[in-house]
Amino acid sequence: MAGGTRQLTVELGERSYPILIGSGLLAGTGALFAERGFPVKAPILLVTDAAVAHLYADTVVSSLQASGYSVTQTVVPSGETSKSLSVFDGLIEAALEAGLDRKSTVIALGGGVVGDLAGFVAATYMRGVRFVQIPTTILAHDSSVGGKVAVNHRLAKNIIGAFYQPEFVMYDLDTLRSLPPREVRAGLSEVIKHGLIWNADFVRWCDEHAGKLLALDPEALGYALYEGCKVKAIVVSKDERENDLRAILNLGHTIGHALEAVAGYGELLHGEAIAIGMVGSARLAARFGYDKGIALETERIFRKFGLPVRIPSGCDPDAIMRAMQHDKKFSEGQMVFVVPTSIGSVEIRNDVPSAWVREIVKDLREETGEE
Repeated sequence: MAGGTRQLTVELGERSYPILIGSGLLAGTGALFAERGFPVKAPILLVTDAAVAHLYADTVVSSLQASGYSVTQTVVPSGETSKSLSVFDGLIEAALEAGLDRKSTVIALGGGVVGDLAGFVAATYMRGVRFVQIPTTILAHDSSVGGKVAVNHRLAKNIIGAFYQPEFVMYDLDTLRSLPPREVRAGLSEVIKHGLIWNADFVRWCDEHAGKLLALDPEALGYALYEGCKVKAIVVSKDERENDLRAILNLGHTIGHALEAVAGYGELLHGEAIAIGMVGSARLAARFGYDKGIALETERIFRKFGLPVRIPSGCDPDAIMRAMQHDKKFSEGQMVFVVPTSIGSVEIRNDVPSAWVREIVKDLREETGEE
């Protein structure tokens, strides 16, 4: 493994697995598979997307083949629309045609969409085969850890899915150099989120190093991703299936997922929608009597990173409210929100009046003209 690699472990007993973060890792994929005892005779299905395939797939496939593995590569269209049952069906067919068996592995090489989709294939094919995450976006530092895999329904995001942990997560920082600036900003939204829910010092660090993070400085980015993954690993180790604590990772997601559905998947990047959602949650905190400065500080830091903090004017508030009712965090007719109590600390509220949410959504949309 390349020098300077940072490593974390998601502690889940016999199903514990490492997260590897460093540069130059893709070329060692085959060696890592052999080191971790993946059977050479079991075929591998590599799932990637059109944006990533020509950049990194050959390196991964060549490394695996050099170690004696048989690999079939399947390319799906880029974007959120690939997280569908029709694309899922095509991947199951590809797995069958490639001869995958119960000892086989599905590899996700790409961003969060590829990871969620390929993971759902791994979770369901023959009732579960091995799964490996090789994320190539900043945003995927969040989605690649923790075992949430899913596809979307036209009415709700991630509503068809499972909890299914990978064998390991391998994060090659070199792949992030090809990201367009908008995706860099959107990915950093989830990095900051981990600080907002758990570590105020890390939020301050991100604020102070915004320029380096946006410029993809390797040392700064490696540290930020390590800290973000560390929060995710701690939370998942304590609550794998989101019975209580893990729900804090959904800060900003109740509004954010609704915005994605209403705007049309792909119109708002996930991290952009979540940034707006986090501003909404921070405003909700003030309704519960917490410091109004939480909302001001949350908005300030997202503006500093070039992220949107207002709902696009084309999004209808009624449609947003309806979309939230389809969200998995809508429980027994109550609005369930993760609400910040300070920068670096949150609580889960299941007593949120829908009228408050509607007012906040309306305000965030009507204030769009201030941008």
